[in-house]
Amino acid sequence: MSIKKGKKKERRIVQSGVAHVQASFNNTIVTITDMSGNTIVWASSGNQGFKGSRKSTPFAAQRAGEAAARKAMESGMRQVDVYVNGPGSGRESAIRSLQAAGLRIHMIRDVTPSRESNPRELLGAPTW
Repeated sequence: MSIKKGKKKERRIVQSGVAHVQASFNNTIVTITDMSGNTIVWASSGNQGFKGSRKSTPFAAQRAGEAAARKAMESGMRQVDVYVNGPGSGRESAIRSLQAAGLRIHMIRDVTPSRESNPRELLGAPTW
């Protein structure tokens, strides 16, 4: 009886990439990709062992950023562009932890979508 072996995960050596910080009111997710958008590593507050309301704290976001940066540096990452999305409280602390872990931050851009109009206007309701 032979044992089935899965495909071995290949390690990509990437010098520069993109760090996506998604900070919601409930959690903070840090995903580090290569320049074409393929995910290399990711970490979240919940992934680091925080549960409930502690996931939404800046400290939990800091730990998630540190973990993602540490894993990315093991695969050869040196420089990142940071795209921040969402209104959560862990936005700044996640960026600071990426820099403190040793990644060089080339650019920071806020890509949070802005609400452009009143939802009632879209329905055709009168706005007094």
